[in-house]
Amino acid sequence: MTEQPDGNVRELADIPAVEVISRAAVMLMSSAAEKLGLADDDPETSTVRDLDEARRVITALAGLITASVEYLGPHAGPLREGLQSLQRAFREASAHPDEPGKGPGEKYTGPVY
Repeated sequence: MTEQPDGNVRELADIPAVEVISRAAVMLMSSAAEKLGLADDDPETSTVRDLDEARRVITALAGLITASVEYLGPHAGPLREGLQSLQRAFREASAHPDEPGKGPGEKYTGPVY
């Protein structure tokens, strides 16, 4: 007997690509914000702050958005703005900020100031 999926669960094949990409981007954004300590009152004293991990997630996010921008339609602008905000937050959080163009994801997006 084949088990029927729950009525609240959508088949992955039925979900439009733009929705899958957008959800993945939002998950990466959330992860980067957490790793930058932005969910805490004082990011500088956050116990979960991990800039090395944040760099990786922001770079992955930049690659995803850059590679998918032509498919994102009206979602592209807000996702790009969110990415740039995270890139700026990373620069501000760094004791020794990267040179412009060398920060997380900037090889995909160009320099963020």
